[in-house]
Amino acid sequence: MTVETVKHLDINPAITKALDSQGIYQLSPIQAQSLPEALQGKDVIGQAQTGSGKTLCFVIPALQHVEVNDFTTQAIILCPTRELADQVAQQCRTAAKNIGNIKVTTLCGGQPMGPQIQSLKHSPHIIVGTPGRVMDHAEKRRIDLSNVKLRVLDEADRMLDMGFEDDLRIIFGQTPKQVQTLLFSATFTEQIERVAKQYLHNPVTCKVESQDSKPAITQLGYNVLPHTRTQALKAVLTHYQPKNAIVFCNRKVQVNEVVEELIEDGFSAAGLQGDLEQHQRTSVLMQFASDALQVLVATDVAARGLDIDDVACVINYTVSEEPETHIHRIGRTARAGAQGMAVTLVSDDEEHFLRKIEVLQESDIPLKGAQSLRFHKNKITQPEFTCISLSAGKKEKLRPGDLVGALTKDAGIPGDDLGKIKVQNSMSFVAVKTRSVKKAMAHFREGKIKGKRIRARKL
Repeated sequence: MTVETVKHLDINPAITKALDSQGIYQLSPIQAQSLPEALQGKDVIGQAQTGSGKTLCFVIPALQHVEVNDFTTQAIILCPTRELADQVAQQCRTAAKNIGNIKVTTLCGGQPMGPQIQSLKHSPHIIVGTPGRVMDHAEKRRIDLSNVKLRVLDEADRMLDMGFEDDLRIIFGQTPKQVQTLLFSATFTEQIERVAKQYLHNPVTCKVESQDSKPAITQLGYNVLPHTRTQALKAVLTHYQPKNAIVFCNRKVQVNEVVEELIEDGFSAAGLQGDLEQHQRTSVLMQFASDALQVLVATDVAARGLDIDDVACVINYTVSEEPETHIHRIGRTARAGAQGMAVTLVSDDEEHFLRKIEVLQESDIPLKGAQSLRFHKNKITQPEFTCISLSAGKKEKLRPGDLVGALTKDAGIPGDDLGKIKVQNSMSFVAVKTRSVKKAMAHFREGKIKGKRIRARKL
């Protein structure tokens, strides 16, 4: 049965009335698909972009399941960031305004512990929070999750990117075995699949393929001569000014040459090729994923297994000799509904490879003369973030929340100046806006995290 309006849902009339007062009558596609399943108590995987109305997909079931006179925590909603948790908690309160006596508590890092501890003395019906802080409270037994009926992972892909998988294991380990789980994510990576298998039981998958989520890649080519290829690459980068770009070369030796040329002219660039040690590869990838490196130059072999969603532009420095490889290369951009651009530099003796690609993808790649582009050195942009490598990780029981707390609370760095954080086994990486790097490095030099000094270096 297709449910199109809120009134068609079998829910508490008080929720319908609250949504009504917000002007919410029609259900969005992801709501129409997932809500009937979630309200029947089924586990759900929802794949939809931001702005698709997914928050109500779990707020409505949470409120529907809560028994107001049972003063225990019955639903837990985990979000990757404080801002998102605040939005979700607000939506819970707004939708519950006509029910009365429903207590919603927000537990996020970067906020004082005292008020949260006080608030938890009277168990909230619904907890909305970030994994690190919720786990802190759970480990210290300040929250009792033994009566939870519904648990939610919102923006799960982003949560896993930020390194919260261990925190989830600890939190969910304290909830009952028989519990309903709803997982929402914009992308469906191998990591998400693994987490879904671990925590969901016979889930129903609800996927909304909006027009926006189909790859929107603008492709074009530029004719080059062998000796003008590098100059054309620089011209492409300063003409289009992508936030970041992956440049693909057919051979390792080209990668090193291109990186040297780009760095010499002032670009933020690094190479990825088969001769790199694993720690060097990790370092380069973390910089690129953290928006601390603008241009990543790579061979196809070295770029295997890259899981970076937000690539603005792919540039084929040389045309791939295998048409399938070209499709794989350009598929690095325009992920998760974003717009993307793919530029291919083509010499006369590569045009036959280009024709094979056009046949395979059933569309032409428009070709222009590279002389129409100019390299403008004054238009080279520098990355907004710097990536800092730390000499401690999961083995030292370090968590993303510890780093966020240390840098925002102790070092006084604004939360907006922190980017991606990745905690690995014996090392960690944190992206900090360049304007706050001195403060961060000073804190790592002079301060402590979890009572220990941690060595830090800028990558």
